[in-house]
Amino acid sequence: MKKAKGSIWGIGILFVVFSACSSNSKFTESGLDPARFDTTINNKPVKLYVLKNANNMEVCVTNFGGRIVSICVPNKNGTPTDVVLGYDNIAQYADSVNSPSDFGAAIGRYANRINKGKITVAGKQIQLPTNNYGHCLHGGPSGWQYQVYDGKQLNDSTLQLTIKSPDGDNNFPGNVTATVTYTVKNDGILDMIFEATTDAETVINMTNHSYFNLSGDPSKPGTNMVLYINADNYTPTDSTYMTTGEIKSVYGTPMDFTKRHALYQTIGDTSFQQIKNANGYDHNWVLNTYKNGKGDDTKVAASLYSPESGIFMEVFTNEPGIQVYTGNFLGSGVKGKRGIAYPRQASVCLETQKYPDSPNKSNWPSPYLKPGEKYYSHAAYKFSVK
Repeated sequence: MKKAKGSIWGIGILFVVFSACSSNSKFTESGLDPARFDTTINNKPVKLYVLKNANNMEVCVTNFGGRIVSICVPNKNGTPTDVVLGYDNIAQYADSVNSPSDFGAAIGRYANRINKGKITVAGKQIQLPTNNYGHCLHGGPSGWQYQVYDGKQLNDSTLQLTIKSPDGDNNFPGNVTATVTYTVKNDGILDMIFEATTDAETVINMTNHSYFNLSGDPSKPGTNMVLYINADNYTPTDSTYMTTGEIKSVYGTPMDFTKRHALYQTIGDTSFQQIKNANGYDHNWVLNTYKNGKGDDTKVAASLYSPESGIFMEVFTNEPGIQVYTGNFLGSGVKGKRGIAYPRQASVCLETQKYPDSPNKSNWPSPYLKPGEKYYSHAAYKFSVK
């Protein structure tokens, strides 16, 4: 979804360009140089963490914003392929003015949009900062994607990131401690667990914001990827991308991905107002895997497939919704990894979460968290080839 802008930190790191995936011992499998992520931001150390499984899968993460920088998995020919967009240096990630992005971030406190930045917590009305069409997006202009998590690599395949968000952080109430645990499993799964506690009532909605191009060639639009969403309904939005409060059926509309199809078949249907408003897809789907207040994270919530690479990704979650964003605001000319200037709609984001603006929609699954309770959100991306 469209990026929020935050503060800028000056970081003196030289820019170079790397190949897609490298066997050079200095670099990660995805071609990243860890030295270019080794710095200090806001007096906190930042580095690149490398996670691996026993089957040639590698995930690289920076604790700046809890961002997934690369996911390298074998394609149908066995060639390691980086399937997410991003930058190859910390300077661009931290520069929210010249290269603003949510690439790969662990979003908080509240992923997605809150209408006009207004919430009511414990009977008190609160005004949050607004940074997107008059709404509060991804926690505001200095949301957790622009803050430094404390990183602890538990083993070769597991990283735990912790952030302590003080009372009043972007005007959100309560002192919150949140953790993100990334684990690369031997069955091709990147497992993600989001947890949080608070000392005062607040709202929490965390997600990962990776931009997927499973072909491994993000120099071209990713609209030939084949998408499936296990959802009979979605939440419509207005021209400012804000949910209207309605829940509508996908059937007979371009929002229907219950039968998998390539994005290009429906993404340009501007006769459908929802696609016209968003310049593509930037919507929340109401998952069939969530029933009676509980999500079934053993069932496929969504999937994505690249005919070129043969890489197939399935998404699992206990959350009620999934936001699908098709990179409609890419194409600014800013260069990412390997010197590639990503074109418009080069990728697809699959963000598992509460519905947008849930604090103001009392009939939707609640995002409120009280002292003594524990926020728990689970998502997993499973990679294979077809």
